Amino acid sequence: MRSLLPDLTPWRSVPDFRLLWTQGLITYCGAAMALVALPLQIKDLTGSPLAVGAMGAVELVPLIVFGLYGGALADAVDRRKMIIATEAGLGCLALVLLVNALLPEPLLWPLYLVAAGVAALAGLQRPALDALIARIVPHEQLAAAGALNSLRWQTGEIAGPTLAGLVVAFAGSAAAYGTTLATFVLSVLMCRRLAPAPPSAGAEKPSLRGLAEGARYAWSRPVLVGTYAIDLAAMLFAFPNAIYPFLADDLDAEWALGLMYAAGAVGSLAVSLTSGWLSRSRRHGLLVIGGATLWGAGIAAAGWFETVWPVLLCLAVAGAGDLISGLGRGTIWNQTIPDRLRGRLAGIEVLSYSVGPQLGQVRAGAMASWTGARTAFWSGGLACLASVALLSAALPKLFAYDARTDPDALRRRAETTAE
Repeated sequence: MRSLLPDLTPWRSVPDFRLLWTQGLITYCGAAMALVALPLQIKDLTGSPLAVGAMGAVELVPLIVFGLYGGALADAVDRRKMIIATEAGLGCLALVLLVNALLPEPLLWPLYLVAAGVAALAGLQRPALDALIARIVPHEQLAAAGALNSLRWQTGEIAGPTLAGLVVAFAGSAAAYGTTLATFVLSVLMCRRLAPAPPSAGAEKPSLRGLAEGARYAWSRPVLVGTYAIDLAAMLFAFPNAIYPFLADDLDAEWALGLMYAAGAVGSLAVSLTSGWLSRSRRHGLLVIGGATLWGAGIAAAGWFETVWPVLLCLAVAGAGDLISGLGRGTIWNQTIPDRLRGRLAGIEVLSYSVGPQLGQVRAGAMASWTGARTAFWSGGLACLASVALLSAALPKLFAYDARTDPDALRRRAETTAE
């Protein structure tokens, strides 16, 4: 049993990691409140699956533009300052949602405007946050740190949506948005305690040339290309969050909406709580492929059941697969990418695991409006399985990745030791 329990070494030995972990748990719980309240509010105002799915469309361009720029910026400025500034910006957007919800007749357009703003700020923040973790955590502890971060995320994803469903049902959207605002205020205060994280020596200012350098590096590494492609395909075809409110209606289980949002995190939590094996794993490409396959199978199966409890179980299985794949991707990224390019490559990573869900919301909303929510589930899951199989066959180096022999992993380990 001890060998299965999470490795707590990064938590015990790295104070800044411990602070970021706690801060992230708080904001995840708060953001999950808005994650449930926002699409539900759009559904109540419009009654349209397509209108809910359109959130992905308005988020797409800001995410691409600011994700790439944020990656370049993370290599050129103090990463701590970037995190503080973006957390403050997200708090301001939560305030906009709160004010709008308190109006006698809430408006629709501010909801889309805030969704676009959140995508822009997330695109700016995530590269700095990812690059900071890779710097402060020792190389040999990166896999354990990834598992602990996932455990934090799942705890927030379970508690946040479950509580949000109750809060929205009994106190309204305004209460959910107010909670989100409070968590971001607390997050800013905590992030101010982080140690400065200045750019590497000789870092250049953000530029198109710098972005191109990062893109060329990523494109020249088939293992990295494989992680991006598989995640993008899995999310594009099998990301159903936008249509959970309509699936709940189909199953006559509106009370279970919050549980649907939380079910994936329950499955992920089961993996995290038994993640001790991850510190000993070296074949992380297999984790990427196997996890994405399990994700697609779970989403496809969820569309075949007519009662809510089997659906929740399938979503939990899908969440477990998503985490396994995500841990494999994150470990490969942190083990192989040089620090001087870490921010720019993190920007590409943001596009990899964020653009897919945005497009996936559009796909799911459009499919649900044409064929129904359940069909949108099982058809997307099957498309995910087919795409993962094709990409795995086309990218054999990802399947063969081994941290003990991969030249980029060995080079990065030597750099970390020298630092």
